[in-house]
Amino acid sequence: PLVESGGGSVQAGGSLTLSCVAADYLYSAVTLSMGWFRQGPGEEREKVATIDTSGRIDYGEFVKGRFTISKDNAKKTLYLQMNSLNAEDSAMYYCAADFSKTRLKAGTPNYWGQGTQVTVSS
Repeated sequence: PLVESGGGSVQAGGSLTLSCVAADYLYSAVTLSMGWFRQGPGEEREKVATIDTSGRIDYGEFVKGRFTISKDNAKKTLYLQMNSLNAEDSAMYYCAADFSKTRLKAGTPNYWGQGTQVTVSS
């Protein structure tokens, strides 16, 4: 029900924008909270950013103003604009969603995308 795109390879300091399209039956601007998580090789999955139905946004501490999460309700699409990328940002990035913002923020949402790979070379 969630399909990501936009990953790829980029030089350090570069930018990428990830997109996540939600299935029609799943998306709701007023009930569905969405977010991005990532997992690097040999690492635990971590929250990148979440946005709940009130528009409240939370970022992982490592983001430090470099990433921006947003969504387009008309297109049923979630975005992650990533700037000033560095090698530590290399990971598989996953779109996630849940009708419970608590479950989403806890990293245990019911819906996941298949992931899109981001590779940053230094």
